[in-house]
Amino acid sequence: MRVGIDISGGDFAPLANIRGAILAKKTLQESVSIVLIGNQDEISIALEAENTENLQFEIVHAPDVITMLDHPARAFTQKPKSSISVGFEMLSKGKLNAFASTGNTGAMLVGSIYKIKNIPGIIRPCITSTLPAINGANTILLDVGSNADCRADVLYQFAVLGSLYSKYVHGVKKPRVALLNIGEEETKGNLVTQATYKLLAESEEIFFTGNIEGRDIFQGLADVIVCDGFTGNIVLKEAEGIYTLLKQRGIKDEYFERFNYENYGGTPILGVKGNVIIGHGISNDLAVKNMLLLAFDVAKSNLSKKINRAFN
Repeated sequence: MRVGIDISGGDFAPLANIRGAILAKKTLQESVSIVLIGNQDEISIALEAENTENLQFEIVHAPDVITMLDHPARAFTQKPKSSISVGFEMLSKGKLNAFASTGNTGAMLVGSIYKIKNIPGIIRPCITSTLPAINGANTILLDVGSNADCRADVLYQFAVLGSLYSKYVHGVKKPRVALLNIGEEETKGNLVTQATYKLLAESEEIFFTGNIEGRDIFQGLADVIVCDGFTGNIVLKEAEGIYTLLKQRGIKDEYFERFNYENYGGTPILGVKGNVIIGHGISNDLAVKNMLLLAFDVAKSNLSKKINRAFN
């Protein structure tokens, strides 16, 4: 298996990405080849300075960088030799089993849709976040930012995508799917959530358990929680903010430590034909390591192929 990583993306590139790749390689050893995509000279110098313990990496030279300030769509034509552009080119040609980056999220979404393409039948791909439940389980929240406005049929597809992700990557045999709403009754919410509830309740593709309120998100009552990207991003940022406040006040708690983004590393883009993983822009070496381990798990599970079968 070959997993590619954009070495030039993220706030602490290239060093954090290289160190994260080294940590991941030590865990995966010979089971996966990690391909470092970026400026060859920078990568070689950084590897020489680190303790690689004879670990073998493949380096693919990509001298340009799509920065956070670049326009996501225009960047692909303006910077064809950027690390993100080269990574998507390799993924599209089957030279990589997965591609991961902590760089420009918009560019990663554009590359996924226009270079890798949507799985036929998917209206809109989406991104997820893994939230820690108080009972020790993990809950998948989707969408968390890529689709601010959604129709009922789009939210229905998110439920199916989240259920497949929970089943094949998290190992949940029968994922419980809930709809984030302002009340538990099926008549609650706006017109979109009411219409979505009806679609989910009638579905035989998922195990729908009904509405879930914001106060119960972290109670472990659902394995998958569905919402539009506007709402999901607010929930995600609030969770990150609570964790930051606790750290600032010197409060240490085993459960709240699970809110640390470093533990999850990244999230796959669900609904495209390849395995694409997006990491947090402020990722350190530990977060990059976990992003690459997630990329390996997603590729190993053949998630995109299973989603393709489910929708076709």
